[in-house]
Amino acid sequence: MDTEAVRARLLRRREELHRRESGAKADLRHESDPLSADFAEQVTQRESDEVLDAISESAREELRQIQAALRRLDAGHYTSCAVCGEPIEEGRLAAVPYTDRCRSCADGERSGPAHRR
Repeated sequence: MDTEAVRARLLRRREELHRRESGAKADLRHESDPLSADFAEQVTQRESDEVLDAISESAREELRQIQAALRRLDAGHYTSCAVCGEPIEEGRLAAVPYTDRCRSCADGERSGPAHRR
């Protein structure tokens, strides 16, 4: 596995998420779209705020996972499952580069070292 390519991909995604989160925060502060004086319009704006908050939280969670993946890369155990220690499938890492679990553990089929194959 080309760990430098993985690192570059994770760093690009991290930057994209930082931009998304920053934009959502700016929109939540209504920097370019102040709250309307019309109550009905305010209700619509507040509903949009809830969506923006969910987007921001989702970005923060993915950022935490990316940071953890970068630490695993640095420590040399990026491809090892955090639950059972078995290798994480390359296809899974390609699809979800910040995952820390093999498919079996992610699906709940295993629950730790006692269940190693």
